Amino acid sequence: MSLHPKIHAITERIRLRSAPSRAAYLAGIDAALRSGPFRSRLSCGNLAHAFAACGPTDKGRLRGDVTPNLGIITAYNDMLSAHQPFEHYPQLIRDAARELGATAQVAGGVPAMCDGVTQGRGGMELSLFSRDIIAQATAIGLSHDMFDATIHLGVCDKIVPGLLIGALAFGHLPAVFVPAGPMTPGIPNKKKAEVRERYAAGEATREELLQAEADSYHAPGTCTFYGTANSNQVLLEAMGVQLPGASFVNPELPLRDALTRAATARAVEICALGSDFRPLGRLIDERAIVNAVVALMATGGSTNHTIHWIAVARAAGIVLTWDDMDQLSQIVPLLARVYPNGDADVNRFAAAGGPGFVFRELMDAGLMHDDLATIAEGGMRAYAQEPRLIDGKVVYAPAVAHSADTEVVRPATEPFEAQGGLRLLKGNIGSSLIKLSAVKPQYRTIEAPAVVVDAPQALNKLHAAGALPQDFVAVVRYQGPRANGMPELHSLAPLLGLLQNQGRRVALVTDGRLSGASGKIPAAIHVTPEAARGGPIARIREGDIIRLDGEAGTLEVLVDATEWATRAIAANTAPAGHDLGRNLFAMNRRVVGPADQGAISISCGPARADGSVWAYDAEYELGHDAAAAAAPHEAKDA
Repeated sequence: MSLHPKIHAITERIRLRSAPSRAAYLAGIDAALRSGPFRSRLSCGNLAHAFAACGPTDKGRLRGDVTPNLGIITAYNDMLSAHQPFEHYPQLIRDAARELGATAQVAGGVPAMCDGVTQGRGGMELSLFSRDIIAQATAIGLSHDMFDATIHLGVCDKIVPGLLIGALAFGHLPAVFVPAGPMTPGIPNKKKAEVRERYAAGEATREELLQAEADSYHAPGTCTFYGTANSNQVLLEAMGVQLPGASFVNPELPLRDALTRAATARAVEICALGSDFRPLGRLIDERAIVNAVVALMATGGSTNHTIHWIAVARAAGIVLTWDDMDQLSQIVPLLARVYPNGDADVNRFAAAGGPGFVFRELMDAGLMHDDLATIAEGGMRAYAQEPRLIDGKVVYAPAVAHSADTEVVRPATEPFEAQGGLRLLKGNIGSSLIKLSAVKPQYRTIEAPAVVVDAPQALNKLHAAGALPQDFVAVVRYQGPRANGMPELHSLAPLLGLLQNQGRRVALVTDGRLSGASGKIPAAIHVTPEAARGGPIARIREGDIIRLDGEAGTLEVLVDATEWATRAIAANTAPAGHDLGRNLFAMNRRVVGPADQGAISISCGPARADGSVWAYDAEYELGHDAAAAAAPHEAKDA
């Protein structure tokens, strides 16, 4: 089927808006390309340092300048279940490369922190900025100019976007992303949520809660809910930079290692010394970015990607906006219900049809670009297939023709909802986003008094003291990127979910993040401008009536316009934190951009002739007195 006219129009608008910065980015790729192996530009001393620790076979190949060398960037650590399987991947990749007459080296490691471990803790304030550190660490690993293609080992929240941004800075190199897969199913997500809510109500012991969590997060692999980590994998496939069907194969299966070997072989084939050169920066174009957003909406994926994929796009010279995402969501149907938007985990999603089924449905409906090149032969249509292991080799078969479980995935002709999982909210509080797919229709609109706090812990204390109104909108401000690094506020979900279960009408409005696991309660998140930039959210007072209408796309405080315009910005009463390394990120907080521009704290994207970055929007700063708004925080960051 031909491309939907609105998908075409949105893609074209992005292309035209991005034309100058995209041209500058592609010119940079062309300037970096040279004939022969990339390491051939190194001096003898440079090269000798780079292969000194290699064995005889690899050393002979590297000094001969005749074979591809793959650079591995790994997010391995053995504390986090999602990244623990990567421990053996480098050796697997090296062996597979040698069999093909190539070499592979670990170019560097990147940090990988877990929002699940830091949830509700001070360390969460480092989480968003870790994406930018990962991008920089990726660049450091690849800076030795030794490599003809790269392989990126990462799964979770900020890790994959950071790897992508770093890889796009070396867009002249082909790049293949390799996942570790999800852990096998634990206890049902619904049961886990029930125990969390009972604990919040004082009806379950800490021992019961810990057992439920341990039964849920119980083995190597990614957490099984459809949060940011698993959304990452679907978006990578939707852009064609991960092998088809690689996302949800469990770590212990033989197919998992076979896919890693196949990814290595493909990296060799698509490098400049191979037979099918495909540099990353040319694969990730406007169509690939639109495909990623379409996949996000169709599957009800993580709200975190409304920040991350703007940053990823800008790293490729592409300017993506929340309005683009909102318009795509309004025409892309919701085809999957995976927890927190349903009861199924990602293993059940994969068994029911998974990404291959969803992608085919979207392409057949004209809602996804099927004409872009990918790392796989056959372009995007290859991603409507599923991998099989036959005689030790990966072969592909078409994805299931019909959903194996219509409670989990459905065809485009019979979607769960006609629109996707996201909605942009606008009003006199600013712009924000809501994940509608996670909220039942009867809860998508609320009008109630505000309860205003500057730290999430304060809301829990008010509940413990019995001081919360029957119905209310929790306004949690000074949680944006400039204020404190925009930590996840998922620790509020059990409390607010409990109150909603009691028949109370509750909602959340915040300039912070709520997590890829957000669900159930209406939550206007990523409010921009944030309080620390002087945003209107800092004018809200206790008892103000807030109206949130997810269906209409509005978020307003019902205060007289004259009074609203003259109200002063409330000071931040949250205590400043300097432990757990937070003091080291003061500069990131000072320079970070707003959430709707990717909350970027590093230079991201191609540079102009004067050294400034194309992706930077000076008009935003000119329209907002950022310096004055940040003044109360200078002492905290000093």
